[in-house]
Amino acid sequence: MTSYATASARAEMSELRRLKTLLPPELQSWVMVEASTDVNPPLIRCEEIGKDEVEIQVDLSKWENLAIDQRNLLFWHEVARIQNDTIPREGWEMAALAIGLGGAVGELWVQDGLLLLLALALCGISGYRLWQKNNGEKQIREMIEADEKAIALATRFGYSLRNAYKSLGSALKTLIEQTPNRRQRKIYDERLQALRRSANKAKAQMESSGETIREIN
Repeated sequence: MTSYATASARAEMSELRRLKTLLPPELQSWVMVEASTDVNPPLIRCEEIGKDEVEIQVDLSKWENLAIDQRNLLFWHEVARIQNDTIPREGWEMAALAIGLGGAVGELWVQDGLLLLLALALCGISGYRLWQKNNGEKQIREMIEADEKAIALATRFGYSLRNAYKSLGSALKTLIEQTPNRRQRKIYDERLQALRRSANKAKAQMESSGETIREIN
């Protein structure tokens, strides 16, 4: 039992080191790759953990069920999000909303009109910023843009364009099949549909040179 646990731990450390080598050189000094320690975490995610420091967290128990090429493209998707500056950050909006709501209730009690207006303004600004952060269309657009950049990163690391599209498409189809949450499945499906359109566009552009990209079914 102990030897199995040791072998498993070594395999996990080896995979984290391998993923680290997939970071572009310009990111290696400030982007960390770690195993997720949360309960029931997402497969992979990135978050800002300090000033000029970002961490990519991987649920290795789920990660090992994917093929290497699928892992690579999903990892580069997160790298692309970092490069595009679209990773989630701990903001001031929730705290400001709570302060604004508390202030509004308090000023209703003491009937100070000016302070009530200020509290409501704070609620409005923080609420709007939260809506912007959680806007579904904006999130999907950012993910699709990250998929496009992940394809470019894959070719930078030696993938052919055809294999890059094929690997990411295969990874998204696997996630669709394995994800019980309908909302998350819909996001994966929208990314897959956009990837198919992109692959077909790239195929049309490259036909004149004799290079082809097989369609993602």
